[in-house]
Amino acid sequence: MTTIFYPAIIERAPDGYGVFFPDLPGCTSGGRTVQEAARMAEEALDGHLLVTAQHGETLPEPSELDAVERDPEVDEVARILVRAQKPGRAIRINITMDEGLVARIDRASKNRSRFIADAARMALASTEA
Repeated sequence: MTTIFYPAIIERAPDGYGVFFPDLPGCTSGGRTVQEAARMAEEALDGHLLVTAQHGETLPEPSELDAVERDPEVDEVARILVRAQKPGRAIRINITMDEGLVARIDRASKNRSRFIADAARMALASTEA
């Protein structure tokens, strides 16, 4: 996987701070504090890039932070670069698991591979925090 950085704008919101990505319409996040909003932006970006890749859509190249124009209607607090891993191509692997665990996964999800990949992402995110 390749590390990629997208510019994000943190803006004042009625209940804290919002975050949006000029290059990625619809990718938003927020938090009660500027710091929380910045941390949540990474999670939002990861999810957005993953869903975009799963739908086979092309990811836009990130803009240079200095090239993002200011919007006079936005109560901008900060501009940050948010790091994410650019999703790579799917590869087939062979793993061994207890049959009971596999049966539980199959009852909980229609897509075994996605379930295991999502669980791995969550586990890795909690160790990287």
